[in-house]
Amino acid sequence: MLRLEPRAEASQTMSYVSPLIAIGLMLIGGLVLFAALGKNPLEGFKVFFINPVSDLYGLSELLLKATPLMLCAIGLAVGFRANVWNIGAEGQLIVGAIAASAVALYFYESDGGAHVLLLMIVAGALGGMLWAAIPALLKTRFNTNEILVSLMLVYVAQLLVSYLVHGPMMDPDGFNFPQSRLFEDPALLPILIEGTRLNLAFTFALGALAVGYVFMYRSFAGFQMRVAGQAANAARYAGFSARRMIWIGLLSGGGMAGLAGMSEVAGPMGQITEHVSNDYGFAAIIVAFVARLNPVGIFFASLLMALLYLGGEQAQQYLNLPSSISNVFQGMLLMFLLGSDVFINYRIRWREAVA
Repeated sequence: MLRLEPRAEASQTMSYVSPLIAIGLMLIGGLVLFAALGKNPLEGFKVFFINPVSDLYGLSELLLKATPLMLCAIGLAVGFRANVWNIGAEGQLIVGAIAASAVALYFYESDGGAHVLLLMIVAGALGGMLWAAIPALLKTRFNTNEILVSLMLVYVAQLLVSYLVHGPMMDPDGFNFPQSRLFEDPALLPILIEGTRLNLAFTFALGALAVGYVFMYRSFAGFQMRVAGQAANAARYAGFSARRMIWIGLLSGGGMAGLAGMSEVAGPMGQITEHVSNDYGFAAIIVAFVARLNPVGIFFASLLMALLYLGGEQAQQYLNLPSSISNVFQGMLLMFLLGSDVFINYRIRWREAVA
């Protein structure tokens, strides 16, 4: 007979091993899933995980997909460290994209030069921060639940962008399609590798990871947030401001999500549509937890999650599977991660049956 026995203290080894266990179980679950769908498991594995990165263009697409995930995840990780649960990065990404697009369209057919792109970056980050400030204000003023408020604001943001691309931002020459004009060259991010879509936003993501690492592990504010997340009573006794941590946690997540939104409209999309995000804000939550809120881990976890997106597209094209297959793999990864995390605080013990 088996039973779960509480550990005297949390296992540091299991905290790093459990994501690897979850990834391994996800791969096994994927083979079973392909077989259940009547596909050759090995062929499905090759199409889903190998074909997307078999050439330079595929690798560039992997980095392109990973960019908004890195940006969102590092912002969320700052707040999660202090138990500030921002679940609305998806909405903050959308509002950041709206703000950046407004700048691009305002300077349409004008000689704005490099200032347009700089203003778009600032507007995108500020837009995301503004949207995140709503749950921060309600939390600090009325003690509302930031999980519910930030999540509900996602749907408000989706309705807002739908209204804008069907109305004020609609392309007048676009035959009533819900999309804006295509941005001009000054409003587009420079391409890093010729012949690919990988753009300057990838360097923004790497810089954000570096800044996030310094903040979380080399600054006093980051130390305060780590203490608050691990021992809330100790943080209160030390006089650390809970209100300040809430604002830092939510605004950092909002700012990075808004920058991710800007990178999408000024990057591969080149315009804004009502489908501006591919659920990157929600997927970034999984990335942050798989990475254990560590910036280095976020880099690799973002690559894994980006591969799931690309694999879903390949499976749809070559295996005739629905596009939602990518979401199934994301769900399996999260489910197996939560299951594996049990062993951080518990261990399995054998015991003899009592007659």
